[in-house]
Amino acid sequence: MRDRVGSIACGAIVALAILAARPAAIAQQTTVTAFAAASLKNALDDVDQTFTQNSGMRVVASYAASSAMIKQIENGAPADVFASADLDWMDYGAQHKLIREDTRVNLLGNELVLIAPKDSNVARAEIGPGFDLAGLAGNGRIVTGDVRAVPVGKYAKVALEKLGIWGAVSPKVAMTENVRAALTLVARGEAALGIVYATDAKAEPNVKVIGVFPADSHPPIVYPVALTMTAKPVASQYLTFLRSPAAQALFEKYGFMFLAKTPS
Repeated sequence: MRDRVGSIACGAIVALAILAARPAAIAQQTTVTAFAAASLKNALDDVDQTFTQNSGMRVVASYAASSAMIKQIENGAPADVFASADLDWMDYGAQHKLIREDTRVNLLGNELVLIAPKDSNVARAEIGPGFDLAGLAGNGRIVTGDVRAVPVGKYAKVALEKLGIWGAVSPKVAMTENVRAALTLVARGEAALGIVYATDAKAEPNVKVIGVFPADSHPPIVYPVALTMTAKPVASQYLTFLRSPAAQALFEKYGFMFLAKTPS
């Protein structure tokens, strides 16, 4: 009799454990994990909050340089969605079969700008061929993302080469791990100038835009987004929402150009 009671009690404990674990499992299935370019943070946080309010699904977003995000996915990090700040790293994801090519969408566009600390004496500059950017920086540094891998840095180097001033500027360039790190250094007055996206400058009150790089000085700044190969089925709802009029209004509020067609 005692053994029977013990067996019943043990069974009850197991059943309770299963019931307790079920909500956690359900929650995991209704959570979307997004790996996104650092420059998307402010806008995407708002978009994600609206998506959660509308769908009941939670979004967990991680932000860093696109190069770092796709490398983490390649190394097995559990992401459902990848949003890049350039086409190259999304192409890398496609070539290494890390993303579902059939879900890929060019979502947003941006501009490349030159910034200075808000209280800087540097006046607005007209950026063009032969522009004396090195002289404008004086004894200070010019910060941007790593020109070898981080999209904003790659765009910046191409633009400076196109303008014929990379040779003069390169000794003054300090490279950071992502665009937000460069933005922070300028905002703190630790760098004289920075090359970032227009949306980053808009999000930081302690910097000012002193120039805009000509659109033809660098490749178009395009943010593609796609599901990863390991994405949960519910992630497709999130991807659809990113193209919705509600998401478009939020992205445009933060200064992005909306490139995607809204779902019919």
